[in-house]
Amino acid sequence: MRIAVIADTHNRLPASLSEKLAEADEILHLGDMCDFGVFESLKAIGPPVTLVRGNNDLFPEWPISVDIKRADYRLRLIHIPPRKHPDDVDLLLHGHTHFPRDETIAGVRYLNPGCIHRANKGAPPSYAWLEFKKGAPPAWRIVLLRE
Repeated sequence: MRIAVIADTHNRLPASLSEKLAEADEILHLGDMCDFGVFESLKAIGPPVTLVRGNNDLFPEWPISVDIKRADYRLRLIHIPPRKHPDDVDLLLHGHTHFPRDETIAGVRYLNPGCIHRANKGAPPSYAWLEFKKGAPPAWRIVLLRE
């Protein structure tokens, strides 16, 4: 299973990204989409889209967090990482910081794909692939966007 993970698009989804995301089995958006048109564009790509609401999203019907299970791993999708480490998930996927992350704290792997627009701390715009293969730990790969 190959999952495209994006965050912090802030009204912007580069056209060049659509073709790449079409290769995914699923797309996860970790908040701050900011424009419903971006959501419509993501859905039109083809793979199913799961999203969470970011602090800049004005869509109260969107969930703050979503728990899903993939390949026997418990994932939590959230925009702002919690201060208290959760003990009921294996992978915590978040956005908000505009900076890529792959860090394990207290047995929970924190993953952030960076952001599509307005990267932070000198990081270029990015997204990530999360891959699950039988008998192997989840693979996380950051992809830098060069525009």
